[in-house]
Amino acid sequence: MRFRALVNLSDSPMLVASLSEPPFLVFVVSYIINPQSTLADLASMLLSNLTASSAACAAVLSLNIDIIPEPTFPNGFYPSQSRCATTIAPTPYPSGTTLTVPALPLLVDAFVQGAETADPSNRIRKGNLHFLASVFANLCTSPAGRNFFLAPRAPNVLEPNGNPEYPLAKLVPFTEHQDTIRRGSVASTLKNCVFHAQGHRAILSPDSINVSVPPATSVAPGIDALPYLLLPLAGPEELDLEDQEKLPDALQFLPPTKIREPDAAIRLIHVETLLLLCHTRWGRDYLRAQGVYEIVRAAHENETVDKISEHIERLVTLLKGEEPEVDSSDRDLLVEAGTDGTTVDVSDDEDSRIDEV
Repeated sequence: MRFRALVNLSDSPMLVASLSEPPFLVFVVSYIINPQSTLADLASMLLSNLTASSAACAAVLSLNIDIIPEPTFPNGFYPSQSRCATTIAPTPYPSGTTLTVPALPLLVDAFVQGAETADPSNRIRKGNLHFLASVFANLCTSPAGRNFFLAPRAPNVLEPNGNPEYPLAKLVPFTEHQDTIRRGSVASTLKNCVFHAQGHRAILSPDSINVSVPPATSVAPGIDALPYLLLPLAGPEELDLEDQEKLPDALQFLPPTKIREPDAAIRLIHVETLLLLCHTRWGRDYLRAQGVYEIVRAAHENETVDKISEHIERLVTLLKGEEPEVDSSDRDLLVEAGTDGTTVDVSDDEDSRIDEV
């Protein structure tokens, strides 16, 4: 009941500052990532409410917590600052050396593990942690939050020498999850990350290509987000074979039972994300080559919400319109680091720029 009371109290701006003090956030995060925490979902709701404030976002982005590595535990470690009445200390207590690590990567991993599986016996967590998705969406409203999700890092904090990947790549598969909070907030996280135009090539590129996000030079496999953006907008319509071949593999020959995203607000987010990806000439060319027009054309024919239809029409104008000649002296450049170490310049034009509001 205390967590539920805190969730209610965290709606008050007067109390957010005191609830966002680092020692309390350390406990909340440690509690959430502990698989044995019975109220982890309420704690996630609390953290979601708190990160609606910029001060709490900044605190979470820089937060470190203590963990004790323990290979026999389901997630490989024990968060020592999570102890309370609803998550008792393990017996025997782990004897390893305490490590201080960044909190946010562990929240991302906990969120992925919290997704429901076909076999409930395989679940390692007592909570679904769907509301962590809204935490990530809140964090990505700031440049620092976007930088975290678009910066390569080892997949496991306990194995710092592992092959790097973009944290955002762990989230995008949930755009079609059955829970509305999870899939909607992941859609918002992706959209907020797309405001960072220099990350577009990393966001769109397949995972077979190593990409950097300028000005950084470190590379990681592409996030390959486009299929996860298009699947919620795709329906059961049959396309011509020539059009099918343009599409990413995941969208080819969808079954007649395929339904579009039922939530209009989430559909709008996905269309807005595609519009933002048209910020660069490279982005527009990539979307054309991947059959985006064919998907949104069918979506427009079936759309019943005027605002979404208007955004799709704007998107179609960008995709089907003639491209102006690019003056090399006026170009904004994006740089991709390929697998062979080469770089590719990508031009932008001012008329098609979309700014954050």
